[in-house]
Amino acid sequence: MKKILIILLVLTFVISAGSMSIGCKEAATDTTEAEESMMEEESASETEETEEEAMEETEEMAEFDWKKYAGTTIVANLPAIYAYKELVKLLPEFEALTGIKVEVDMLNYMKLHDKQVLEFIKPAGDYDVVSLVCMWKTEYVAGGFLEQLEPYFENIESVIPGFDFDDLVEAYVDNTGRVGGDKIYMGGPGSKLYALPLSAETSLLAYRKDLFEEYDLKVPETYDELREVQKFFFENVPDVYGLTMRGAAGHQATAGWLYHADPFGARVFDDNWEPIFNNEAAIETLEFMKEVVKYGPPGIGGFDVGAMNNSFLQGQAALYLDGDKITGLVKDADQSQVVGKVGYAIHPSHDGKIATETGGFGVGIPTNSQNKDAAFLLIQWMTSKDISERLALIGVAPSRLSIYEDPEMQEQFPEYAVLAETLAKGYADPDWRPIIAEWGEINVQLMGVAINQVLIGEKEPQEAMDEIIKPVTAIMEKAGYYD
Repeated sequence: MKKILIILLVLTFVISAGSMSIGCKEAATDTTEAEESMMEEESASETEETEEEAMEETEEMAEFDWKKYAGTTIVANLPAIYAYKELVKLLPEFEALTGIKVEVDMLNYMKLHDKQVLEFIKPAGDYDVVSLVCMWKTEYVAGGFLEQLEPYFENIESVIPGFDFDDLVEAYVDNTGRVGGDKIYMGGPGSKLYALPLSAETSLLAYRKDLFEEYDLKVPETYDELREVQKFFFENVPDVYGLTMRGAAGHQATAGWLYHADPFGARVFDDNWEPIFNNEAAIETLEFMKEVVKYGPPGIGGFDVGAMNNSFLQGQAALYLDGDKITGLVKDADQSQVVGKVGYAIHPSHDGKIATETGGFGVGIPTNSQNKDAAFLLIQWMTSKDISERLALIGVAPSRLSIYEDPEMQEQFPEYAVLAETLAKGYADPDWRPIIAEWGEINVQLMGVAINQVLIGEKEPQEAMDEIIKPVTAIMEKAGYYD
């Protein structure tokens, strides 16, 4: 009897367990279906939100009074470079949208500065919008020539829908548009905004991807690795040299030094404006540049930016480390013999530090413009997401992080992944050179000459830099930098 009871209990347990198992499976199925249903609902919800956002933006665009300055004529002074030439082709759309007529005075960018200053000193100048090289901003602000832009952005009725100021690359905004921080040419506490970036840039490493694959070489991530690989090309690859570089006397040689000086930890001045370009880090930078001359294409001591670019585009140099404008030139079959053969990487580090340059153009409004509100509408439109993306699709470097981070744009422009990381991680340094009024004289007449003397073998690094400390100090003292 006991055995029968035990058997019955066991059978009952097995049946119950089976029922529970079936129930669990059914519950699991129900849960999976519920989860799928929730995911579908969430996806639908996200789609609805995206559609709602698009509708809201469309409504905002419709509500914004684009025609409030209709009938106004404004004049824009712009550089005759590719980015702005392509932008000008789109201006009829702005005119149709706003009713504002835009006249363009397009000049060689080397002539912009002097022409703009002549207009700035008039009681009422001819220009309502100017494009300026970042090097001029401190001079222009000190002269009272540029309108402060924050008050315009604070007036919500003046800001075009979807402009999204925070999407502009912060380092480009600082480098191109902000003045008056702790360092007078920088952003930060106390600084003000005077221009928006349009055709700005940073630096990156370009390399012959085909040759790196053929010789099974690692793309350099540090300057030590860069030293090794440039020597390898010089010694082992026929008719191909290592790294190319600017080196001509004056601005070009100084620019070449600055591109490497920042990651090496070298600076032109200390926090008290005392020149320090003869310290250990500065001399180490020059020693590296001597190696570049040794292993790079012949003639670096006379290379301006064009000659440097050509040495890479014509296949002489396997490596390039300078401004990102090279990415567009590489794809141009009319001037490039390396189409489809180039890869890109982040600027190599030195002792763990990665630092890239920032430069290029911005757009601002002269204080003596007679049509400032209409001009503000134009510079917003010029730097908006829509216009920036359309220009990016034809090879104009954008100043918006969202465009660099867009997967579809990265697929079309592989360099964007490198630039997105560079810009998002703060490697781009708006303080890589001192943008002060005295910089032109120091850069061209003193530092650029001394650095070139090192590159062509006339002087040793320490001797060359020591000799210009006194004249640079005299310039700074005369300008009133020392109490």
